[in-house]
Amino acid sequence: MDCRLDQVSEKDGREIIDIFNHYIESSFAAYPDRKVPYEFFQFFLNMTQGYPFLAAKDEFGKIIGFCLLHSHNPMPAFSQTAEITYFIAPEYTGKGIGKAMLARLLDAARQKGITSILASISSLNPGSLAFHKKNGFVECGHFAGIGKKSGKNFDVIWMQKVVE
Repeated sequence: MDCRLDQVSEKDGREIIDIFNHYIESSFAAYPDRKVPYEFFQFFLNMTQGYPFLAAKDEFGKIIGFCLLHSHNPMPAFSQTAEITYFIAPEYTGKGIGKAMLARLLDAARQKGITSILASISSLNPGSLAFHKKNGFVECGHFAGIGKKSGKNFDVIWMQKVVE
């Protein structure tokens, strides 16, 4: 599916939070255990300062997903490493949007001098684990039983992709 990837603006907040809240309520893809208010959008804006924060839009300009990079660690020793996050509206998954988002973020990472991308993924999110593996990420850390959501314990699996 063709989509446009635009830099996020303040006016995109409600649609982005609606997508994020869907995954909070229906999966282990987003870690919060209850919906976040629309003001949470400011958290995304703050954490992505100096990094790409993009909205995927359909041909009518509707936001169908979002993706971002952010600092893994604020210490200068880690300036070449970033974390990646993306969420796609459920009716648009499996249509190549995630792959397009990843490609765009990898290009932005190269331009920024980032050499390593990390992804933090719940062990109860097999789709994300498969997506990352398929796209060249390798497991680099596994923290057993450190998360709990909806009464279920889960592991956090870190995956890494070297940016070439």
